[in-house]
Amino acid sequence: MGVQHLLKLRMASLHAHPATPPATRPLSALSSLLLAPSPAAALSPRPASLSCSRAYCRAVRPAAGRCSSRTVGRRLPGVVVAMSSSAPTPGPVQKSEEEWEAILTPEQFRILRRKGTEYPGTGEYDKLFSEGTYGCAGCGTPLYKSSTKFNSGCGWPAFYEGFPGAIKRTADPDGRRVEITCASCGGHLGHVFKGEGFNTPTDERHCVNSISLKFVPATEE
Repeated sequence: MGVQHLLKLRMASLHAHPATPPATRPLSALSSLLLAPSPAAALSPRPASLSCSRAYCRAVRPAAGRCSSRTVGRRLPGVVVAMSSSAPTPGPVQKSEEEWEAILTPEQFRILRRKGTEYPGTGEYDKLFSEGTYGCAGCGTPLYKSSTKFNSGCGWPAFYEGFPGAIKRTADPDGRRVEITCASCGGHLGHVFKGEGFNTPTDERHCVNSISLKFVPATEE
């Protein structure tokens, strides 16, 4: 068989069985492939709508993949950030001294904010023993029950204990006395003394300025 005849047979075979071109994918298939999540991301328990929070990162993400402090709370690409619907935790009453001066009387401001003292025997509540509750004259936070008030003869209202957590105690700079203030707004109330021998359950005397208090009768509570 001649060389020319072999060449003709080869050419005929190529025409009869053309080479198959490489398989191609439509553009839509390529797009879906590129946008599909990686296997690791598919296994992640992260919900579709979640803010980037440290609590989430610590719970379900490895250390290497946690968000930095610069990204916490910010909108991330491809993530719908969900804002917290919980109410903020109530905190202490905070006002500037200018704001306090605007809402308090001059005498209230002098005592509550400047830590002054009213003259003994002149206070509105020194001899009051009606049933009710004594609150802070500045912010209204309840401080004392009337049942804890007693007659100490010192010239100022005296109580043997306040509501739990309502009174803050701070030693004076000279260390001789302990100041008591409203735990909510920091208003000056007076001083607390212990071991004076009064027949009370706590053997304490909260010596409080009347001007620092606002009495609410039991009939109005």
